[in-house]
Amino acid sequence: MSNAAAPATEGPDRSDAPAHVAIIMDGNGRWAAARGLPRAEGHRRGVEALRRVVRASHELGIRYLTIFSFSSENWSRPASEIGDLFGLLRRFIRNDLASLHRDGVKVRIIGERDGLDGDICALLNEAEELTRDNTRLTLVVAFNYGSRQEIAKAAQKLAREVAEGRRDPGTIDAETLGAHLDAPDIPDPDLIIRTSGEQRLSNFLMWQAAYSELVFVPIHWPDFDKAALESAIAEFARRERRFGGLVAKTAS
Repeated sequence: MSNAAAPATEGPDRSDAPAHVAIIMDGNGRWAAARGLPRAEGHRRGVEALRRVVRASHELGIRYLTIFSFSSENWSRPASEIGDLFGLLRRFIRNDLASLHRDGVKVRIIGERDGLDGDICALLNEAEELTRDNTRLTLVVAFNYGSRQEIAKAAQKLAREVAEGRRDPGTIDAETLGAHLDAPDIPDPDLIIRTSGEQRLSNFLMWQAAYSELVFVPIHWPDFDKAALESAIAEFARRERRFGGLVAKTAS
């Protein structure tokens, strides 16, 4: 992702909406624990919340929605929970991909695919290939993703180019490194939302978030809905974005 302008997509004209919203979907386990339910049920309800937010994003004029679905640090969780999460991913793609495609949603995946099960990689590839020409909303799924790893991988690519004599080290600047990240054609997020009350990025889009507005909401992800998204956007719209200089409008 970079700050480069991206092609306009079809959708409602909502000048108050940020063009790109990224969400750290946090609190599924705590939502379930508060109700005496297994963590797997919290994750299942989290998928329902994702469906609501994808629909609401288009209705609100958002053009890019990035979700943090599985962190590279999540491998430290119990094997049973990882199995539940991967099972939900499989069902989500198999059950929802057709409707996403019908609704004009383009799916993009960022993160590491090396080491993933073959059927998972095949599903991720299928989602991208089927929807590649859609323009209504771009849904970026950060899966097996970590921002530090993404930046390190970009640095390694540039280092190889230098070692092979294909690049002068003096040509490497912020724009060059940004162009070697996972999705440099997608604009940086205007607004990053984290649910469940935690106030940190947790290795999510740290390069791209340099000038993003951050909104932290106390509700857990399974309870997040269109009204909560609208509230976060209203908070975004109230802020003055200076970027180190003059005030910039929050509207896209």
